[in-house]
Amino acid sequence: MIAPILLLLAARQANAQGRQAQTTPAPQAQTATPGRGGRGISGPGPAIGGDIDETPAVTHHSIELNGKTLNYTAIAAQMPLKDSAGETEAHIFYVAYTLDGANDMGKRPLTFCFNGGPGSASLWVHIGAMGPRSPKLQPNGSMPPPPYQMKDNPNSWLDRTDLVFIDAIGTGYSRAKTLEVARRMNGVQGDLQSFGEFIRMYLVRNNRTESPLFLAGESYGSFRAAGLAGYLIDRGIAFNGVVLIGTTLNLETIWSRSDDLVYALELPTYAADAWYHKKIAADLQRKDLRSFLKEVENFATGEYSTALNKGDDLPPAERKAVIDKMVRYLGVDARYADESNLRFDVSHFTRELLRDKHETIGRLDGRLAGPSSLNTGETSEFDPSSTLTLPPFTACFTNYVRAELNFKTDMYYYVSGGIQPWDYGVQNGFGDTSTMLKTAFMKNPYMKVMVAAGYFDLATPYFAAEYTFNHMGLHPEMHKQITWNFYQAGHMLYIDSDSSGKLKHDVDAFMTSALQ
Repeated sequence: MIAPILLLLAARQANAQGRQAQTTPAPQAQTATPGRGGRGISGPGPAIGGDIDETPAVTHHSIELNGKTLNYTAIAAQMPLKDSAGETEAHIFYVAYTLDGANDMGKRPLTFCFNGGPGSASLWVHIGAMGPRSPKLQPNGSMPPPPYQMKDNPNSWLDRTDLVFIDAIGTGYSRAKTLEVARRMNGVQGDLQSFGEFIRMYLVRNNRTESPLFLAGESYGSFRAAGLAGYLIDRGIAFNGVVLIGTTLNLETIWSRSDDLVYALELPTYAADAWYHKKIAADLQRKDLRSFLKEVENFATGEYSTALNKGDDLPPAERKAVIDKMVRYLGVDARYADESNLRFDVSHFTRELLRDKHETIGRLDGRLAGPSSLNTGETSEFDPSSTLTLPPFTACFTNYVRAELNFKTDMYYYVSGGIQPWDYGVQNGFGDTSTMLKTAFMKNPYMKVMVAAGYFDLATPYFAAEYTFNHMGLHPEMHKQITWNFYQAGHMLYIDSDSSGKLKHDVDAFMTSALQ
């Protein structure tokens, strides 16, 4: 799934008395649709705020990156959002990191970062990917034994860009004044408007309107970043670059089951997960992942898609040939592929792949697995890649904010949003911001985009992201502005130690090209 604003340099009081605990209105919070909402668990009730202390918490720190000691200032604060009458209707919580001693702060790159969900706070990219501090995890990103500890992040982006981490309304410590305002902002358009206004205010209040600007969003945050690039270009704010992690711009490519397209777009990730767990045919297992997936991609868009399109008219011989290849590529048995009518969704596959071991693999990260007590279940009972990351991130972040950033509050930190359901702004259709990104490309010829995709990510399959970009109707020159980077990791690719280093290297190269 990053946000400061209000860069007042007056230090706030160290005690917690000024920050009000959240009020608890009577209506009960509604959770997001399963599989579509933010990671983790919602809080005790709707995320509605009473009086919010806007005094920023200002602290000073240092970190060693690439052999150099960097001194930086952190600001944790609440940015007020006002209506047309000038009345505050919401507060957005953010944390900003700025490098000390920069010769011209107005020329230093500035990146606005966030997670998605929708309804997810941005602690994931904040302490997992870009920020200067991160939790100690296992090398593959899974949970270590508690108690959990923080460490300096050797792959922080702070040496290249100042960072602002933003929590959407209803997540983290961000609060709307009323349920009515919260519900308006909990939707595609309200979300773009609130984030867009936050970015505008932050730039103006901190004299950063002439800085090189970047967006970095993960998951639904990539959907939001694409929308913001198009939304803000019409308001005079142009971005040098947009980083999309775990990308989805057209939700039809990951959710629709009304046709057979999604099955074909998911298939290569199924195969990647099977390759990782050594479930595919022995001769294929000896191949490197990329060359293996190229073969699967050709099958998915060719023979497999043709078979699905024939439906009940598929001849038995062709059906058997497709099933045989599904067995080779996906590690499922022929009977399962046949009785599933050649089609199964993520919740079925994640349960089936390691059924012989009584285990379920992760939706967010197919490398991670957990025990399944009932081996008769058709679908996964839980997502190990979510449950193995939530405790260390939650514990480390809430302590970090209070103990190191000196932001004292008794408010509940909503890892997953306290106001749902989400308004996608469509009826009988799916949300789509790919057209807004296309608009940004047309109106800002200097904008570049980097797509970072994990091969083992079934939440936003890499092949679906490729399909979306190849069906946006972009001019050939626009495609030259897009950089693709792939990782042997999952949705939160940055929690894997090797992929975290690769992401930092790739972002460095991307920012260099975007600033030329």
